[in-house]
Amino acid sequence: MPAHRVDLLSYEGLAEHDVQQVTSLLGRLVDGGAALGWVAAPTTAEIGELVERLAAGIESGETAVAIARRGDEIAGFAFWARYTRPTFRPHVDIEKVAVAPEAQGRGVGKGLMEALIHAARHHGTEVVTLDLRGDNKAAIGLYESLGFTRYGRLPDFVAVGQERFDTLLYSLDLRR
Repeated sequence: MPAHRVDLLSYEGLAEHDVQQVTSLLGRLVDGGAALGWVAAPTTAEIGELVERLAAGIESGETAVAIARRGDEIAGFAFWARYTRPTFRPHVDIEKVAVAPEAQGRGVGKGLMEALIHAARHHGTEVVTLDLRGDNKAAIGLYESLGFTRYGRLPDFVAVGQERFDTLLYSLDLRR
């Protein structure tokens, strides 16, 4: 069985069939209850616009996108975006990390994160931030193993229907 390959997306973006695979991946995860910021599966048009926006910022260091593949199949998708507030410009925020259920626990998330951290360093980033739902124990373990430290918690901040979950705030200081 071939291993997963993780690449950073180029400014050229993704082919239409890859956008459809990312849409399917995110949809399966959201439908399964994953904490990715959507309450309903995103549409192909929505993901196409997202990928287009992200690709437009790659060369300037405004964004970075990591894609994990196993053969021709996309098994993971993650990205960061640079903060737009002038006083936060040296920093980036990891906004999404999505790994196919069948690829979880196989190093795909770690590969995606390492690629994003490498891109952040390459673009002179000082601090990488991220937030996640407090019940996501596997992600907490991954982020902490990569050196992220928790700097905050917002109790009952995430609303999924009537359920509420804490949001945990993490950072990785690349200045050290």
